[in-house]
Parts: sequence; structure tokens; C-alpha cells
Amino acid sequence: MSGRRIDRVFDVGPSTPTEQVDRRRDVLPGEPTMTDPFIFLSEDWFSRVGFEWHPHRGFETVTYVVDGALEHRDNAGGRGVLVAGDLQWVTAGRGVLHAELAHERRPVHTLQLWLNLPAAKKRVAPRYQDVRGTDAPAVSAPGAQARVFAGRVGEVHGPIDTHWPALVVDVRLDAGARFTLPIPGEYAAFFFLLGGAVDVAGRSVVAAQVGWLDAGAPGASSLELAATQPAHLLFYASAPIREPIVAYGPFVMNRRDEIIEAMSDFRRGAFGKTP
Repeated sequence: MSGRRIDRVFDVGPSTPTEQVDRRRDVLPGEPTMTDPFIFLSEDWFSRVGFEWHPHRGFETVTYVVDGALEHRDNAGGRGVLVAGDLQWVTAGRGVLHAELAHERRPVHTLQLWLNLPAAKKRVAPRYQDVRGTDAPAVSAPGAQARVFAGRVGEVHGPIDTHWPALVVDVRLDAGARFTLPIPGEYAAFFFLLGGAVDVAGRSVVAAQVGWLDAGAPGASSLELAATQPAHLLFYASAPIREPIVAYGPFVMNRRDEIIEAMSDFRRGAFGKTP
């Protein structure tokens, strides 16, 4: 099993307010051709407006609650509250209309990943999958625990049913602990340090940094993490799609005419009515 190394370290910039959230910072660069199949990852803190009713098409959102409580609503009548350590996986597919709000207008801190779908899957039926952190199966080692939301770590399978191969793991390490995470060799992969510091083959990554792994090859590979401080990180890996990407606002498709079609479909009510 080949060991993966860190190819790039991204420093996450300062957070800034927007019309929707109290503070936001972009975690991944906003150029999806560099991070295929990951479109972007944002870190948000909000208690006021939040993400009121809005549409999506052509990709999936993976939202992890770092702290507080996140209220989710969809226009099919679905509603729920996620708390710290929980994750929601939304397949927008042919179209969803939903809202993501701070529950009871209390502060919430989230990470949201936009994960692309291949052309053949961009119009699948919409789907919502909520997983409580306490329900995600865990892999443990001395001083380390990894909760698997999607994909497989050894014999442990995450509960998320994915349309495209992906691995999402919540890893917590005590200072001095080591943990080896197996990764399919062909997957693009990165992790975001929410707190602490880790070492990967002599390369240090600290809180508010992203460690982007080197390109893998078909076959088995692994990432060995060594915590130099107590650490909490989210690990993401997925197979590159290698298709053209055209993104506009909440729509991610392969061609410009598909974006125009998505906008037209939304305006004429094909995504359903806003409650």
C-alpha cells in the first residue's frame, strides 16, 4: 500500500460577513478544475439570515455541523435539525429547493462541500440523507477515532449511499496519536484542520489549513496522520470525474445551455413551489 503525501497546503483566509451569514471563508480555491470533483468548500458562521429558500441542480452538498444546530427544510415538507458532529448529504440531481437556517436563530458553525456529479448522474432524483455523528460507525486506534460517513475504511462502511465514489471521515486525534487512513489510490483527496496540528510524512498542517494530497494511482494507498497537537479534521476523497464544468450560482452542469435550461426550469416552477 503506497503512502500518500501532501502536494499543496492551502491557507484559509480571514472570514468576512455576507448578506446571508455573519462570517464566511472559502476553504478550497474556487477553481474546480484544480480540485475535481470537489467544486468548493465553505466555512460559515450564522445566526441571522442563513440560507433561505434556494435551488440547486447537478451536484451534491455535504454539510457538516461543527457547532450549534442547523435547521433544514425542503419544499416536499421535510424538516429536521442537525447538531454538532452530524452530517447531511443532499443530492440535488435534477433539482431541489430548500433552506438551511440557524435553529432558533442561535449561532451555528458549518462546513459545506459542493461535490460534483458526472453528466450521467446530474438529473437523478433528489435525495436527502441525514446521519447523526453518534450513528456513524467508527474506526479506533490508540488516541484516535475516525467516524465514517461515506465510503469504506477497512471493514467499516459509512451509511451514506453515494451516486459517485466518495469517502468522508471525521477524524479526532490526541496529541502524539497516529492514524492510518486507507484511500483508493485513484481518488483525489484532501483534509481540513478544524483544530490542532498534524504531520504527514514530515509536512505539517495546522488549524485553518487544507492539506491537498498528491495524485494517486490505481490500487491501494493510505494517509498516515501524526498529531503534534490534539487535532480535529474532516477528510474528503472522491474519484475525479474529468468532464467539463460550467457553474453559475446554485447550478453546476457541463454546458452553458444546461445552465440556461436550469434557470428557466426554476423560474417556471419545475423545482416546485417555495413554501
